[in-house]
Amino acid sequence: MTEDSHEAASHENVPSRQRKRFPGISSRAYEHPADRSALVALRKLSGFDTVFKAMSALLPERSLRLLFLSDSVRVSDVQFAHLHTMLLDACYILDLEKVPTMYVAQNPMPNAMCIGLDEPIIVINTGLVELLDEEEMRAVVGHEVGHALSGHSVYRTILLFLTNLALKVAWIPLGNVAIMAIVSALREWFRKSELSADRAGLLVGQDTQASMRGLMKIAGGNHLHEMNVDAFLEQAAEYEAGGDLRDSVLKILNVLPRTHPFTTVRAAELKKWGESRDFQRIMDGHYPRRTEDKDTSVSDSIRDSASHYADTVRTSKDPLMKLVGDIAGGAGDLGGKLRDRFTGGSSGNAGTNGNGNGSSEGGGGRPADDGGK
Repeated sequence: MTEDSHEAASHENVPSRQRKRFPGISSRAYEHPADRSALVALRKLSGFDTVFKAMSALLPERSLRLLFLSDSVRVSDVQFAHLHTMLLDACYILDLEKVPTMYVAQNPMPNAMCIGLDEPIIVINTGLVELLDEEEMRAVVGHEVGHALSGHSVYRTILLFLTNLALKVAWIPLGNVAIMAIVSALREWFRKSELSADRAGLLVGQDTQASMRGLMKIAGGNHLHEMNVDAFLEQAAEYEAGGDLRDSVLKILNVLPRTHPFTTVRAAELKKWGESRDFQRIMDGHYPRRTEDKDTSVSDSIRDSASHYADTVRTSKDPLMKLVGDIAGGAGDLGGKLRDRFTGGSSGNAGTNGNGNGSSEGGGGRPADDGGK
C-alpha cells in the first residue's frame, strides 16, 4: 500500500470522534526510559550479537506466518472489518506507512502479540475481541502498532524461540543455563516494552478511561459494573508500598517468569504518563521525529534512563527501593533498617523508623517508609 492509498483508506475509515495525528513521530516519543535502557543492555550482553545473527537464519518465521495464514482469520475489509478500520486508523495516527498484517486467533485467553523479524504480524485472540468494547480495543490495536513502530516484534520473536529451545535442552545443564540467561534478559526488556506500547495505545485511542477499562477487564473480566477504576489503581499503590523486604523479594520472584508487568502496575504507570508534561507536549505536536533518529546520542539515552531509574528509586514506596535509596543517600543505622524491614517490626529505637514511633504492629514500618523521603 502506497502512502497516498494508505492515507486515503485511513480517511475513509476515520472514527466518529476526531483524534490527533502525529506525522513522522519517532517511537522515542513514547518509549519508556527503561525500555530504551533495556535494549541497550541486551545489545551489550556478551555473545548476544552472535546469537541474534544466528537466530535470523534459524527462527521458524515462515512456519509462524504459514500457521496463522492457515489456522486463523486474516483481518481485512471483509473479515473483522471493524478491527481492520482500527488498524488503518492506528497506523494513520502513528504515521506507520506499511500496515502490518493482522490475524484473529481462536483462543479464550485475552491476549494479543506482535511478532516477526522482517515484517511484523499482529495476532489478537478471540478472548480479547469478545471482552473489550470499541474504544478499549482501539487502545489495544494502538498498543500492537506501537510495538511494530518500535521494532519490538524482532525481540519478541527471538524470545518465543529461545523459550521453546530452553524447554528442549533443559537436560543439558550448561546449555540451558546460557539460554535462560538470555531469556531472562529478554523478559526484563519485554516487560518494559509493554509499558511503551501502552503509551502508544493511549496516543492512538486518546481516551485514558478506555485504556484503564481495558486493563481492568484483562485483570477481572467483563464485569465493569462490579469494578471501579479508582479502586483498581489503589491496588497498584498498595502493591508498591505494602509489606516489608520479604514482600519486595517475593514481588521480584513473582514477576521474573512473566513477559508482561502486572496489570495494576501497567494501569498506574499509564495514568501517570497520561497526566505528564511529556504526554501533553506530544498532544500539542511537540515530539521527536523519525528523521532525527539517526542523530540520537546513545550516551544521552543512557543518561536519561539512568536518571529515570534514580527518580524511581527516590520516589518509590517499595521497602526494597526505599532501602536502596537510604544506602545511596548514606542513611545511618542500616543494620537496624535491614532488620526492621525484613521483619516488619521496629528495634524500639525512636530513630530507627524515622518518625520516633517504636510501634511494631502489622506494617509498623510503613509510616517510616512514607516519611523517609
